Formats: sequence, C-alpha cells, structure tokens
Amino acid sequence: MFIKFFFLLRQRGLKVSLNEWMALTDALNRGLGQSSLTAFYYLCRAVLIKTEADYDKFDLAFAEFFRGVETPEDIPEEVWDWLDKELKEPSEAFNAAMQRLQKYDFDQLQKMLEERLKEQHEEHNGGGYWIGTGGTSPFGHGGYNPAGIRIGGESRHRSAVQVAGERNFRDFREDNTLDIRNFQMAFRKLRQFSSRNDGPKTELDIDKSIEETSNNAGLLKLVFNRPRKNTVKVLLLFDSAGSMSVYSRLCSQLFQAAYQSNHFKSLHVFYFHNCFYQELFTDPSCRRTSTIDTNWILRNLSSEYKVIIVGDGTMAPSELLRAGGASYRSAYNPEPGLVWLQRVQKHFDHVVWLNPIKKANWDYVYGNQTLSLIRQVFPMYELTLEGLDGAIKKLLVNR
Repeated sequence: MFIKFFFLLRQRGLKVSLNEWMALTDALNRGLGQSSLTAFYYLCRAVLIKTEADYDKFDLAFAEFFRGVETPEDIPEEVWDWLDKELKEPSEAFNAAMQRLQKYDFDQLQKMLEERLKEQHEEHNGGGYWIGTGGTSPFGHGGYNPAGIRIGGESRHRSAVQVAGERNFRDFREDNTLDIRNFQMAFRKLRQFSSRNDGPKTELDIDKSIEETSNNAGLLKLVFNRPRKNTVKVLLLFDSAGSMSVYSRLCSQLFQAAYQSNHFKSLHVFYFHNCFYQELFTDPSCRRTSTIDTNWILRNLSSEYKVIIVGDGTMAPSELLRAGGASYRSAYNPEPGLVWLQRVQKHFDHVVWLNPIKKANWDYVYGNQTLSLIRQVFPMYELTLEGLDGAIKKLLVNR
C-alpha cells in the first residue's frame, strides 16, 4: 500500500527501513490512520521519521506525493448543512467566481500577492480581491478560497497537504543555513573546554537530572554541579568583500552571535580578503589603514585558541601559490598565501574552515582549484547547521 510513497521518501533522502514501513502498514490495518489524510500524515511522521531534522524533508515529500488530494474533513461544516437542504441552481456570479478561484498556480498567486501589497491601502473584509478576512479572496484568512495564501489568523479548514506545505520544520534541517540563535547554540558546545570552579554546586545539570529522575522511578531528582569557568579562547577570521559580499548577512549573524556569547574567556576577530598574508585587517572594509601584523598575532595568541576561518576559498591560484599574487586590497606579499595558511595551521592546535558555498558545489565552482588546496591544509565544513556542528566537534578533538 502506498509503495510509491515509500520509494519517494527514500529518493528524497529519508532513511525509512522496511521494518518501519511494515510497522506503518500494521498501524493502518489497526485503524490508526482513521481514514483521514491528516491523521495519516501524523501517523507516517511518528512511525517513519526519527529526528526533527528530517521533518522538513518529509513535509516536502508528503506534499509532493499527495498534492491535490482532498478529504471530507476539509469541507466546512456549513457545506454539510447546505447538502441537507433543497438543491438550488448556482448563480452565474458564483460559477464565475469559482472558475476564477481555481485557475491560479502558486507562482501566479505570489505575483498577485505582490501586486495587492502595492495597491492596497486600507482594511478589507469579505470580497474576492483584496487582502482581508472572509470572502473568497485568495489572500488573508477566515475565507473560503481553496487555493489561496493565508496571511495571519488561524487555519480553519486546511488539508494535510497544506499542513505539510507550510514547512514548519524547515529550521530544524541539518543542511539549513544558519541564524544567530543557531550560531549561539553551536558555540555553547565549546563550553566543554571550560573548567569547573571550586565552590558550591549551584548550576543545574540537566542531563544528569534526567538520568537520576529516570533511575528514581520518575520522581524528580535534581542534580547540581559547580559552574564552569570560561576558559575558551576563540579567534575568528572572516573573508570579506569580493565574492563574499553575497554572504555578508550570514557572516554578520555569526559575528553577532560570537560577540553576544558569554562562553568565551577571550575573542579576537580579524578580516582578510581571499587569503591572509603578512597582514590581517581589523575591520571588514579591509582598508590599508586598518591592518595588523599576522606575525604579531602568531606571537601573542597562544596555540590554545580555537580558530574559526570563514570564507568561500575561491580566488586566483596566484594568490595562494605565488609571491606578489595578492589581490589589490593587500600589500605586496613576499611569500605565497599558502605559506601563511600553513603557518596558522602549524601554530594553532584547533583550526576549522567554514565555507558558505554548498559542499556539493566545491569541486565545480569557479576557484575550485584554490578551494581544494585550502582543504588540504584545514578541515573544511559547509556553513550549515550540520556543518557547524561537525566543525565544533572537530574543535573539541585533540590534534
């Protein structure tokens, strides 16, 4: 039953086993699907999906397979009342309205919504054109358009496909790009480097409390520990301007998360353009008036610093391989950039490189040659939730 759905889930990267699929079939045979597409959606997700990180992939696959399927539960209660009454011939206006409602695809709806946002200047309730409540307009909430875009309010008669289409779990995807909160949560893992203070145990140990509560027959048992002393030292190096301009917002979020974090004893942030040489920059504009000697950093920052380099790694090969190959933003470099990368790698015990370019494209993008050379020096991770988690774990491991 639904065997094509099973293969679609596997094609979309969801690791659904035959045992799980047989468990779903058994649940359906026992009536747990309740002859409802919505109930079937939640049943499938509960049985087949093992982690919240896969919820969004499941939603997309479910919406793809069951698109256009409607069930009686999606019909407003008022309609059942109408069905019990004497049938009347629909008016010409009603027929015209229904034809108009059914001819838009999603791209057309988006374009229409953009037009309404430009045109509309006042509140509207009812009707079939403006953004508002009630009526048959495809935009707003509280109406009866079967193919619109809900804005605000609460859904009243949505189908399971529309539930999946909302993609409420897209932020849980492990391949998702990041926001400030994701960065902050990742940085918290570096606290494993922090030492415990001598003194009273005043910090709640959540994991240990859960374990002890489970061992105590479910009766709450709180476990406290001594608070950690911040001993983590971090050096952030950002590639700035040029091809990195399109990722400036993402880099800004990482920067803000680092500065707002209270998990570091010391934090230093410097910038470079494409590759770093004998100088780094103290501001993202990479002006010649805001430089700092790279050797000074290597002399004054100890090897215990955790170094996170953010950049796309794409540039002219000469910038890595030749003296004098630096871009116009840097002074003449008497040594190739690759030499400086190796010096940083040799000095610091823990270094990772975060790349905003999707990992699947690393071997094909313009500049893939230099990107490959950098990967031979530093462990490189994609700048996604999964990639950042891997990078933080790498920082936690001894050289």
